[in-house]
Amino acid sequence: MARLNKVHLIGYLTADPELKQTSAGTTVCPFSIAVNRKTVREGGQSCDFIDCVAWRERAEFVAKYFKKGKPILVIGELQSRSYTDKQGAKRYVTEVFVNEADFVENKGVSDNAKPAEDGSADSYNPYVAAATAAEFEEVSDDQLPF
Repeated sequence: MARLNKVHLIGYLTADPELKQTSAGTTVCPFSIAVNRKTVREGGQSCDFIDCVAWRERAEFVAKYFKKGKPILVIGELQSRSYTDKQGAKRYVTEVFVNEADFVENKGVSDNAKPAEDGSADSYNPYVAAATAAEFEEVSDDQLPF
């Protein structure tokens, strides 16, 4: 039987991601993103807040390069779990188990953006930096194979 559990989201971080460690020493970074959704009846937009959790290297990546209000691309799987809170009530959680997290191009950032002196990633996108650092050879139309 076929199965598919894949989520692709682009949203904005609702708070600075915080890197944590489990008792076994595994790094984890739970975070939440705000994702806009069109509403047909109201003719406007609504916003959903989606809980996400990244583990190990992805957790370190998210905590290091992303801040509150910055856009992020998240690819992962929906995961449901339950737990009992301190008052003894059973709680249910649905979150995105992050398989990939990446930068989203920000129109407000210049192509020559560099990391800030303090090493923060407020305006730094390594993909933009790499693309602007590469040199390209001019090719005329008659050199193209199509």
